[in-house]
Amino acid sequence: MENVHVKKHIADPALEVILPIYNEGSGLEKTIEEIYSALSRHTPLRFIICEDGSTDDTKDVLSRLSHLFPMKVISSSMRKNHSRAMTDGIKAAVAPWLLCFDADGQFDPVDFRRFWEEKENYDILIGRRLNRAHGWLRIILSRGFYIIYKLLFPVPVHDPSCTFILVRSPVAKMLAPRLGEMSQGFGWEFIAQAYASRCSMKEFPIRHRARSVGKTKIFSLKNLPSIGYSHVMALFRIWLRTRF
Repeated sequence: MENVHVKKHIADPALEVILPIYNEGSGLEKTIEEIYSALSRHTPLRFIICEDGSTDDTKDVLSRLSHLFPMKVISSSMRKNHSRAMTDGIKAAVAPWLLCFDADGQFDPVDFRRFWEEKENYDILIGRRLNRAHGWLRIILSRGFYIIYKLLFPVPVHDPSCTFILVRSPVAKMLAPRLGEMSQGFGWEFIAQAYASRCSMKEFPIRHRARSVGKTKIFSLKNLPSIGYSHVMALFRIWLRTRF
């Protein structure tokens, strides 16, 4: 069951920032403040917060922040996982440009400036993380998956799993109904479907930092092998679907 609340209305924002959130209460205020400070210098914006059934104080923090920042909050009583939360945010968006972003503080929103300056030349602009601040196992598995991915989808990007993505809203809404095979692989699936649809895209280098607070519980040593296997199977299903 979902609840949707819109606070601090901004008429016709040029950009909406889609932010899936799960148990990020301790670092959420700092993350949203940093994103808003960096991006609002370039364009009026609104957050679309896709709260994914958090069990910490995330909902209380959002209730307070919703009076300070322009945002639409989509709150869920049950876990949907990252990709579904991101897709629900796309479906709820109304701005002409959407920024898919993560709430863990690992992206530096200052890097947004170049994306915004170049946006009229492409359908999709995606980040390429420099010096990824992930554990060694996750990086190794990601590179192995990338080799398989490129054989099936020779996309013109080096880091298709990155969820620092600026996209035209009509393009995102066209692709959204085709997503859902990878519960934790939004970027992989989004870029594969975009490539199959012949969308124009450009990759830009971005900084990548350690998590601002805590550690990931999704991409843990215990979960990585099963996530990798399920994503390989999903990748072949996506490939077959885009072939026929």
